Amino acid sequence: MIDPLERWAQYGEKPDYAGLLSFSGTSYTQDPGELAGFDVAIVGAPMDDLVSDRPGARLAPRAIRAASAPPGPHLEANVDAFAELRVIDFGDAPVIPADPERSHAAIEATVGQVLAAGAIPVVLGGDHSITEPSVRAVAAAHGPVGMVHFDTHTDTGTEVFGVERSHGTFIRRLVDAGQLDPRRYAQIGLRGYWPGEREFAWQAERGITSLFAHDVRDLGIREVVRRAVAAVGPGPTYLTVDVDVLDPAFIPGTGTPEPGGMTASELLLGVRTVAAELELVGADVVEVIPSGVGTADASALVAERVVREALTGIALHRRTS
Repeated sequence: MIDPLERWAQYGEKPDYAGLLSFSGTSYTQDPGELAGFDVAIVGAPMDDLVSDRPGARLAPRAIRAASAPPGPHLEANVDAFAELRVIDFGDAPVIPADPERSHAAIEATVGQVLAAGAIPVVLGGDHSITEPSVRAVAAAHGPVGMVHFDTHTDTGTEVFGVERSHGTFIRRLVDAGQLDPRRYAQIGLRGYWPGEREFAWQAERGITSLFAHDVRDLGIREVVRRAVAAVGPGPTYLTVDVDVLDPAFIPGTGTPEPGGMTASELLLGVRTVAAELELVGADVVEVIPSGVGTADASALVAERVVREALTGIALHRRTS
């Protein structure tokens, strides 16, 4: 295990531009035997072979790590997640270019190692297809899971451009495989022009809860999240955040941008609330296309804050459970 803060120990923190690149300067390991005792493990899934539009999300895990700031107390929630949780960076799953089957298997195996150690995996995507192997691993450990899904799109298509395995089909695949319980599944932030009547009919038949961007506008993010949390209810739950749920003003780098989305403030509050009120057993943030590595990249920066809000929510949940 490597401690990236070791050479800066006398100061208590290091500059985010210096030293080994790990999430928020946490300890780093690739040895699953060193995960014991940790509450959360960060896993990178640098794969974007199944996008239908803009590529580049394979570069996001590195950029998100580089955008992470030093730990400290959340000024609204009054909790320092890194003081209350033991968090470690478990590095990247050994994905390979142009072979989504083997890359998905690598992601599932790496997430499975985190779960076997009793930690919660928080996965840095990658395109949204990486949620499929992550949820498969979580369902193997916990049984069928509930889900809160922040996204512009439902990702419940049967195929995209004739391809069944895609970043737009993984939800249907997980439901059909029995790994995602559709009655405990809520989508937040839907808008735009896809999917259509056929996909929404399939969802309605299975009891999926769909909450739209106009619901956030008309009801407010607190009420929308309250409805999602009520729909998912108690039990193991997975949180997935596609950053295209945000308006492009807040996420300039993403694969399928759609104007009219949520603000960063709405998303961050929503993520923290979900993590605080539900039993999270896994989470991810996906579809970030960084323009560079470092805190100057707005897309990586907001994705890093999504992870930090999820960690804050997990810490708050443990205080009350």
